[in-house]
Amino acid sequence: MFSKISSSVLEAIGHTPLIELSRIAGEVPGKLYAKAEFMNPTGSMKDRIALKMIEDAEKEGKLRPGSVVIEETSGNTGIGLAMVCAIKGYKFIAVMSEGNSPERRQILQAMGARVELVPQVEGGKPGRVTGEDLALVEKRAEALTEEMGALWVNQFHNPSNCVAHYETTAQEIWQQMDGKIDYFLDVVGTSGTFTGIASALKDKDSKIQCWAVEPATAPVLAGKPVTNPQHVLQGSSYAKVPDLWNSQVCDGYLSVTDGEAVRAARRLATEEGLFCGYTAGGNVAAALRLAGWCDPGARIVTILCDSGMKYLSTDLFKV
Repeated sequence: MFSKISSSVLEAIGHTPLIELSRIAGEVPGKLYAKAEFMNPTGSMKDRIALKMIEDAEKEGKLRPGSVVIEETSGNTGIGLAMVCAIKGYKFIAVMSEGNSPERRQILQAMGARVELVPQVEGGKPGRVTGEDLALVEKRAEALTEEMGALWVNQFHNPSNCVAHYETTAQEIWQQMDGKIDYFLDVVGTSGTFTGIASALKDKDSKIQCWAVEPATAPVLAGKPVTNPQHVLQGSSYAKVPDLWNSQVCDGYLSVTDGEAVRAARRLATEEGLFCGYTAGGNVAAALRLAGWCDPGARIVTILCDSGMKYLSTDLFKV
């Protein structure tokens, strides 16, 4: 049965399916479930925080008709903000590294955003944005904000980032799983998704184990050395502890290599029909490892962060 007509695309944010990955996890003891966040309107979980951060800024009186909104982004949050700003009538400027996939900047421009590209540091590799690259992006976003008198959303420090996932994503997962969850795991970028969901799930059941996923070459949250900050998990692990990180809701750490993330993303597409990006692949690779040594029947939930459509220019699906 169809629902009522929506007044805008913003009403389509959230309420994404939770899918059992029974084909790729058919031979391991644990049961693996994935929240299909790539089915949000602009193709990523970041739609949720984009709406929440803008609406909270409106409630706080920080925005007025015609205001300019600025954000430093790897692409997905910017695309979500471009959608929200288009509906609400704000001008939006996305500040991003040249190292992020070109599809993201093309989508942003198509949605009416101005894209401010910041060159990578010397020796930077396309598709592998580091903490040093991000520092340059942040510096440019800060300068533009002062120059234009704009609102800098600042997802890396904005508590609404966590609240969005606490109030929506986590509640949906809990309801969809009927409260029967043993493990939750997710790659950490800003930490809004992990901290928000883990906090909510532990408030409901303190026995739920929440594990952070990191690139094998940059496991900074686990307290291990960073051997190479240039990894394929775009939008995650910039080799520094994010401001929104809350170690008290983290029970353990898993790391994945670039190769493991790529192979898992390809398996998601060919075996489960789920066309997702690198970070979703990283989550599933880590979840499969956990499902291999956990108790039989343990229920593991992870996130399919964004659509594979944003990576067609990369090597992710090239054979």
